[in-house]
Amino acid sequence: MYENKKAWLVIVMIALVTAGCSLAPKYTRPKAPIPSSWASGPACQEEGAERQCLAPQRLEWREFYKDPMLKQVIEMALANNRDLRISALNVERARALYGVQRAELLPSVTGSGSASKQRIPADVMGFPQALTIERYDVNLGISAWEIDFFGRIRSLKDKALEEFLASEEARKSAQIVLVSEVARAYLTLAADREMLSIAKATLKNQEKTYELILRQYEVGMASKLDMCQAKTQVDAARKDVARYTQVVALDKNALDLLAGRTVPEPLLPKGLSNVRSPEKIFADLSSEVLLNRPDIVAAEHRLKAAYAYIGAARAAFFPRISLTTSLGTATDELSNLFGSGTEAWNFAPQISIPIFDARTWAAYRVSKTERDIALAQYEKAIQTAFKEVADALAVQTAIKHQIEAQESLVKAVSETFTLASKRYLKGIDSYLNVLDAQRSLFAAQQELIMLRLAKLANRVKLYAVLGGGGE
Repeated sequence: MYENKKAWLVIVMIALVTAGCSLAPKYTRPKAPIPSSWASGPACQEEGAERQCLAPQRLEWREFYKDPMLKQVIEMALANNRDLRISALNVERARALYGVQRAELLPSVTGSGSASKQRIPADVMGFPQALTIERYDVNLGISAWEIDFFGRIRSLKDKALEEFLASEEARKSAQIVLVSEVARAYLTLAADREMLSIAKATLKNQEKTYELILRQYEVGMASKLDMCQAKTQVDAARKDVARYTQVVALDKNALDLLAGRTVPEPLLPKGLSNVRSPEKIFADLSSEVLLNRPDIVAAEHRLKAAYAYIGAARAAFFPRISLTTSLGTATDELSNLFGSGTEAWNFAPQISIPIFDARTWAAYRVSKTERDIALAQYEKAIQTAFKEVADALAVQTAIKHQIEAQESLVKAVSETFTLASKRYLKGIDSYLNVLDAQRSLFAAQQELIMLRLAKLANRVKLYAVLGGGGE
């Protein structure tokens, strides 16, 4: 028994001594290949005396989005969207794979029991009479446990851990994309519904104007040309109503897909002017804030996994030591299976020394190349994120001035249309000027709605590209 305890003690000591060994290169975070601050040109300057600097990654989406109905639709999407569900399941799979790889560090202990009974006839094996041989065994043992002297298994475990952490960040990134896409689809639906309302109002006004001109034509107070021109405007307005009815239906289908179920009518926006604007974001922070964006954190975890894989590839050049051992009892009588003097043990270490294997060198070169690829992907992710934020900042200020100019244009064109209509009714001007003013007003109103949509959508995008909405 003393020898058995000594053997087990040796095993435990070896495991403890080799627990921290690894041949993976030391990881150092690469320097971010972007400027330390955002662009400061005219397109990126924000006017106003008071500016509140908000860290989007610390601002929950429930605080950023102010519209209560939009919040309910986002909650619905987070609960039912299938893409997000797949991302969550990928995290669970990565966690399970990490558990499998981590378990390789520990010995697999198995218990076994066996019984055999054999009869040997007389004169076989030199015995004059028949023999009956019985054997009973109970064993507890370890089979082919690799003692991780050089950190091969530990490096693979670290690689699996980093891949699991990357999958978790990928899930957060998927949630950010989903939240922003739901908000964008919701705002687009609101804008198109407002477009439809304007088209219907324009059609109604055109029909009234056509009826008036038709009566004037019947009594000889308007020309046939005016009547035909008014009729063409009615038909054009009907076409716009039909077109926006189709667009609204498609927008609704897109929103339902993102939400994972049919969004109830009470939660749908009536128009863009009825939607509460999201919180305004200023990027008065260092560009290093991007390093905490989930997709960039995921890329860094994949880079760390590549470093760990190099450690496993390096360890393949060194000997592998495995151990098979067991402790138990053996006897020829079942009643004496656990009696005194029945102890049995087995201790069989094995070492495998690589002499020459070209595949090992190739695998090592592959691991270093994969590290370089992961590094390039990490740097590209940072550069892409910086561009996305810079673009959103450039739009944020420029769109404000465009909306101010467009609002002034709509007001001027509306007054022009009113004056042209009055002049026509008094017989001072031709109906052609009324048509031009009407078309200009409708186009200006459409452009104003699209600019307001672009403003809100860009605010949503800025929040997302700065990493907001992942929690």
